[in-house]
Amino acid sequence: MNEERHAPGARLDIGHLTGHQVLELWACTRCGECIKWCPTYTEAGRDEITPLDKISTLRSFLLGQYTGPLGRLFGHRPPDDAGLTRFATGVYDCTLCGRCQVVCPVRLRTRELWIAMREQLVALQRHPTLLDRLRETVRAHHNISGDPNETRTGWSVNLAQIPASLDRQRGAEVVYYLGCVSAFYPMVYSIPQAFAQIVEQAGVSWTTLGGEEWCCGFPLTIAGMGADAEVLARHNVAAVREIGARTLVTACPSCYHTWRHEYPHIVGDLGFQVVHSVEFLRDLIRAGRIVLRGYADPITYHDPCDLGRTSGIYDAPREIIRAIPGIQFTEMRDHGEYSLCCGGGGDVEMADAGLAQAVSRRRILQAQETGAKTIVTACQQCKRTLLGTARREKLRIRTLDMSELVLEAMRA
Repeated sequence: MNEERHAPGARLDIGHLTGHQVLELWACTRCGECIKWCPTYTEAGRDEITPLDKISTLRSFLLGQYTGPLGRLFGHRPPDDAGLTRFATGVYDCTLCGRCQVVCPVRLRTRELWIAMREQLVALQRHPTLLDRLRETVRAHHNISGDPNETRTGWSVNLAQIPASLDRQRGAEVVYYLGCVSAFYPMVYSIPQAFAQIVEQAGVSWTTLGGEEWCCGFPLTIAGMGADAEVLARHNVAAVREIGARTLVTACPSCYHTWRHEYPHIVGDLGFQVVHSVEFLRDLIRAGRIVLRGYADPITYHDPCDLGRTSGIYDAPREIIRAIPGIQFTEMRDHGEYSLCCGGGGDVEMADAGLAQAVSRRRILQAQETGAKTIVTACQQCKRTLLGTARREKLRIRTLDMSELVLEAMRA
């Protein structure tokens, strides 16, 4: 974990937990089923990472803090410096993949609980210092990379023809929300490039927010800095409303979850529909607006955590794959709700890059086991992480986003 600020005499604030989450701390049966499913614990082998340990530690802190001598009699201690350091390391060395929630026999909503723990650690200034830099970058530039925000459509330069409606076309029916990764990381420029070509051929009335697209706020929310995301939400919703679009489409599962499930809690009814690009592309295929002709190489599919476990979208990408004539498709050993994380989630890359890479290596090897020559996903961060790992491991396997697969299948 990165360098931390220390808060002498730190006192936990139970107000960072909802009443339901307080009950969940005591509902944990300590069965340990979660441990073998935790991808970062599997790689690091440190107990403080496990869901069981995080819950037990926080519960012990609270008992020791609020019950005084009685708590200490039963072995509970208020948080000291070493205990908080260990706890913070475990909380931030978590990809927030949600596998522990799937296998939990009492169905604890663990992902939300881990974010609440991060909020507590931010309040105590016990979070990785890199996250402070992330927050300042987003505040100053409205994106995670620190690039000039007006260059969000730079990926379009390499298109054979830049769509006339690309930048804030009022009256467009669809707004394509890129997300920071697709907008500013050249490794995945091919995702919005593919989507743009598909919707142009399908005759979709669409546009982007151009420089008025701001970070959705997801990276701050999962860092435990959700209060800083509200201004981003209000700006983004107002920008879409100004265009008058009926639908917002994004290829980023994290952006999708934020727009679909978090923004309504901040601004109320959005006034437009939010869909992920796999749902949008599936509907175009169903309507016969795009025709898939084939794809030669055998493929497998990686379920992004925020699209699958967090948002419940498993069928749409598989429907697209199976709509490709003659496709050779094999599922990985861990797929669907048990899918292994790519390693790129939860801001772990900022807290412990080596750990994130180890998780990603295990996933790319699962893809290789299937005999696939292409691993398809539906998330720019998953593509970026898996592609980087394949290159480091010198594996001959392509990594494509679903938009790219659809475009290649249209051209076969």
